[in-house]
Amino acid sequence: MSNWALIIYCGLITYLTRFSMIVILKKEMFNERVKDILSYVPSAIFPAIIFPAIFLDNSGSIQLIDNPKILASIIAMIVGIFTRNILATIFSGLASYWAIIFY
Repeated sequence: MSNWALIIYCGLITYLTRFSMIVILKKEMFNERVKDILSYVPSAIFPAIIFPAIFLDNSGSIQLIDNPKILASIIAMIVGIFTRNILATIFSGLASYWAIIFY
């Protein structure tokens, strides 16, 4: 089996297993308490994705000194709080990070 066939096969299996849960589970199956608890899942997962990208360097150790990502993330957070706009938050974070590292 070639590498491309294996990659496509794994992608299809992953897609089908995730898609099946969306199709099988009906929204009527959950009561209001479960729906309320599940509404917090994205906000609980987001820090776990973002923390390593900001605070860890390429070797996996925490880098707090001379880390431009920390300042850029603070700027993006402030923009996000005031604008409540995801695109403004992303663009301000990227622009501030690029400005910090290139100037």
